Formats: sequence, C-alpha cells, structure tokens
Amino acid sequence: MNTATTSSPPSQSSDPILTVRDLFRQFGGIKAADGVNLEVGRCEIAGLIGPNGSGKSTLFSLVAGTVKPDSGQIRFDGREIAGMNAHRIARLGLARTFQIPAMFDNMTVTENLLAAAAQGHWHGAKDRAAETLSLLKLDQVAQNRASDLSGGQQKLLEFGRVVMRQASLILLDEVTAGVHPNIRKIILDAIARLRERGISFFIIEHDMEMVRNVCDRIIVMDAGRVVTSGAFEDIVRDSEVMQTYLGRPQ
Repeated sequence: MNTATTSSPPSQSSDPILTVRDLFRQFGGIKAADGVNLEVGRCEIAGLIGPNGSGKSTLFSLVAGTVKPDSGQIRFDGREIAGMNAHRIARLGLARTFQIPAMFDNMTVTENLLAAAAQGHWHGAKDRAAETLSLLKLDQVAQNRASDLSGGQQKLLEFGRVVMRQASLILLDEVTAGVHPNIRKIILDAIARLRERGISFFIIEHDMEMVRNVCDRIIVMDAGRVVTSGAFEDIVRDSEVMQTYLGRPQ
C-alpha cells in the first residue's frame, strides 16, 4: 500500500501531545490493537477513520484509560500513561466523549456542566459554564433537564461537559453522528474555536465531509493497525485505503 504523506499543519509542533508506540490489546482471539503506532500534534485536529471493527473505539479506550493495554507505550504531554486509571488521565488534561452521551438526566444543562468541573476543575466553573453554553448555543435550554433535550442537544451537552474539564487533548467519538445539520455546524465551529485556544483534537468520524473540512490529517485503521496517514486529498486518492475504509469484498 502506498503511504500517504502530508506536511505538518502550521499549528502542529514537532513535540506531539500524544504518542502511541507498539500498542497491543487482545480480547480472546481478537487483536483489537495490534501494534498501533501514531502521533497527534499539539493544536492538531487529527481524524481517525476505518471500517467497523477496525479498533478505533478500542484505541480511544486505551488512550483514555478505560481499557488497559496488554503492552505498549502511550505518552500524553510527555508523560507515560499506559495502564494509568482513567480519572488520573483525565486530571492530566485528556478528555473523551462517547457515541452515546453520558449525563445526569434529572439535572439541568447548567448543572451537568458544573458537575463535569466538580472534580479538580472547579475554579472559575460558573464563568466557564456560561461561556460553554454560549459556545454550543445551549443558552435557551440552560435550565432544562438533560432528559428533555433532543438527541442533538444531548450531543452538544456531552461535548460541553468535556470542554468544562479544561482538557488540552479531546477525543471525540462520532460526535456529529445522526445530528441535524444545524447542530453539526455548531459542533464544527466550536472545534475550530477551541483549537484556536490551543486545544488538540483526535476525532473518530464516518462523515467524510466533516473529515475533509475539519481535520488537518487523517489516520486510517484496519484490523487493529494503523495502515496509513496523510492529508484528506491523498487518502481519498489511494484506492486501497478507500477499499479498506468502505469494506473489503467477502
């Protein structure tokens, strides 16, 4: 396979915020991570694509600490975090959303945002909550219970709870999946604005339009391994990569 290459985005530092080396994790006979190697630069927006079952969400779980690796290295902001508990990793400044939003249904939108800041990120939380409500256009439903929100608004709230943690690297797992185009635009605008503040992003996404418009670089996974990375234009021109992404014939 021809490996796609691209020059680093202007904001990317030679000192990556995330480095993964020789990462392995097996579940029974399935190698969900089979020697994964990748980097995410500081202030970079890196996209992660691949067919279902390629290991993308498992990789996020390994990086975020909700799943422990069998072996390998994960360095975040210069510190080894492989095998570290999820709450310790979160306190270091790495946060993650999930495909299914996790929130307190009987609490208001504002209360949910404040709850996300309660463990170690409380200073200035009320002001940050107001800023986050504005950033994600949730002002009008600030006092609504989370259970009363639409599916798209719940996605916004999930994103907002991560923003409240003041993370320097945010992992987004299909954050725009199934949402209205207006909600999608709010999320994309927020990602761009947060990157301007120095936040890095690592994004699992099946929406190729979003990947093209937002990501500096695309990383392609298949069968638990990174098969290539590069600019969107190079990725889509590689027929073998696109066959991997769209699924191989049986």
